[in-house]
Amino acid sequence: MSDFPFLVAMIAVPAVGAAAVAALPKGRELLAKQLALGVSLVVLVLAVLAAVAFDTGGDRFQLTTSVAWIPDFGVDFALGVDGIALVMLLLVGLLVPLVIGASWEDGAPGADTVREAGTEARSMRFFFAWLLLLEAFMVGVFAATDVFLFYVFFEAMLVPMYFLIGSFGGPRRQYAAVKFFLYSLVGGLIMLAAVIGLYVVSTSELGEGTFAFDALRELDIDPGVQKLLFLGFFVAFAIKAPLVPLHTWLPDSAAEAPIGGAVLLVGILDKVGTFGFLRYCLPLFPDASRYFAPMVLVLAVVGVLYAALLAMGQSDMKRLVAYTSISHFGFIALGIFAFTTEAATGAVLYMVNHGIATGLLFLVVGMLIARGGSRQIGDYGGVAAQAPKLAAVFLVAGLASLALPGTNSFVSEFLVLIGSFPERPVYAIVATAGIVLAALYILLMYQRTMHGPARGVVAPLAGDGPAGPAGTADEPGGASATAVLTAPARTAVRFVDLSRREIAVVAPLVVLILVLGVQPQPLLDIIEPAVTATLSDLGATR
Repeated sequence: MSDFPFLVAMIAVPAVGAAAVAALPKGRELLAKQLALGVSLVVLVLAVLAAVAFDTGGDRFQLTTSVAWIPDFGVDFALGVDGIALVMLLLVGLLVPLVIGASWEDGAPGADTVREAGTEARSMRFFFAWLLLLEAFMVGVFAATDVFLFYVFFEAMLVPMYFLIGSFGGPRRQYAAVKFFLYSLVGGLIMLAAVIGLYVVSTSELGEGTFAFDALRELDIDPGVQKLLFLGFFVAFAIKAPLVPLHTWLPDSAAEAPIGGAVLLVGILDKVGTFGFLRYCLPLFPDASRYFAPMVLVLAVVGVLYAALLAMGQSDMKRLVAYTSISHFGFIALGIFAFTTEAATGAVLYMVNHGIATGLLFLVVGMLIARGGSRQIGDYGGVAAQAPKLAAVFLVAGLASLALPGTNSFVSEFLVLIGSFPERPVYAIVATAGIVLAALYILLMYQRTMHGPARGVVAPLAGDGPAGPAGTADEPGGASATAVLTAPARTAVRFVDLSRREIAVVAPLVVLILVLGVQPQPLLDIIEPAVTATLSDLGATR
């Protein structure tokens, strides 16, 4: 079974599925949903089979495929996974079908979604087509073992996400989409310069240029050149992660993206940054990584605290969740640049667990917004009395996000801190303050929305069900849908509890939060050998 081209299939299937969904005639919304869900489930099955075929005691990179692409420049279509990439592919395979399931009621989920009237059929087809194309590119970016191919997928991901935000997002969707695109594009262009520089170095040392990862990590690059190349890759990855102060695009993008897009943006796309630190920065530029580690650790710890404080001050639920993610990425960066096996293993596990916990939190927030018609925390109250199942899932997601013992995120955070403390005690101690702040911003949001007296909120627009309104275009003269949703006139809304479809969407994530909270060893067995190999490239012995 290990000879089957799993990785090629995981790229080709959603890419072809995206084309098929987009090609459907107008009026075939149900078929578009069914086809998109079927394709995403095939990718999930392929990811699980790939994990079964992966030998944790075998070669570092497995399930490999390599075909000459541009031989004159040493570019190959080369794919392969280590344990770090494999768990990310499993996360991709899991979240995409859940996002499609959550988007079943509407082509662009979430009551804050704004679309022009009369475009529902088109939106339905193209919304799911962009999701599937994004899935293909996400698989490619984690599976690429050719640096140039990685760069191609890294940049290609921008296109479907840009359209998901810009075409199906909230009232400020165009501003958020352009900001996301420009930030990511600038980072990508800086990385392109470093990729070209790496090719030049390989040409001078090997006699011919190459982009193959295995060949590049054997190069003996001058420390001064390493620093320049490291910075080229680091800036792109720090923007993508994002690390403070390169984070400002994320709150806008996550707040304006449709809920499905926000789940994938924060749950998976941002992990490309921290994945890039591990896959490229540390092994290819070990001297530069050690040199810049103190700077990165400062940025990581500042991000943990600064983003947590900003999260506490948010009145918009989606922006609050976005800021919590920036804080969590500080923990992940701390674990990576502590240069210990325990911390780096915890960081990779955190990447997976963050995608699960925050993905669930975003989904529940979207379900709440769809019912209440507002993103503002102050517009809610007493929801638990009317929708106890929704409140229970919200609580599980919130507790996982604050890393309560017994939930999946606790194990990750514990490994990061216990692994970082022996080598970086000051940074680890300061970062623990973020745990206290996390409890505050999560529990306060939950208390204000789920408990207390019921507050009047704006009901969904006439003719729309619990999934949220089909929406209208922005009001003339710059007035946005947000202004409409927060107008003074309010009526009490009867909150409908989770439907069977919604329960089916959130149940796998709830189960994983609880199971991985008590038994994370299966994932650790996959992750640890890859982390050990990465740190050995760096020269770390612990």
